[in-house]
Amino acid sequence: MPDLTEEEYDALDELWTKTTPKLGPNGSGFISRRELHLLGLDELSRDYLLTKAQAGNKSPAEIIGELVREKLTLSAGSVHAGK
Repeated sequence: MPDLTEEEYDALDELWTKTTPKLGPNGSGFISRRELHLLGLDELSRDYLLTKAQAGNKSPAEIIGELVREKLTLSAGSVHAGK
C-alpha cells in the first residue's frame, strides 16, 4: 500500500469509522451460513442465528455472544437463588 498523507489517513479513518462494512456473503455478517454448518450447528440453529443477526443488524458471532452472556447470567442467578 502506498504511503498516505496525514489528511488521507484521517479521511480513510473517518470513512471506515462511519461505513464499516459487514463481512460475509451479501453483508450478512462475519460468519456465513456455510461456516455455521462447518461449526456443526443444525439447520434450525443456523436459521435462528442468521435471522436474529439480520433482524438486529448484527453478526451471528454477536448473537452467539449475547446468548452465552444470557445463559451465564441465568446460571449465576440460579446459584444466588439457592437452586
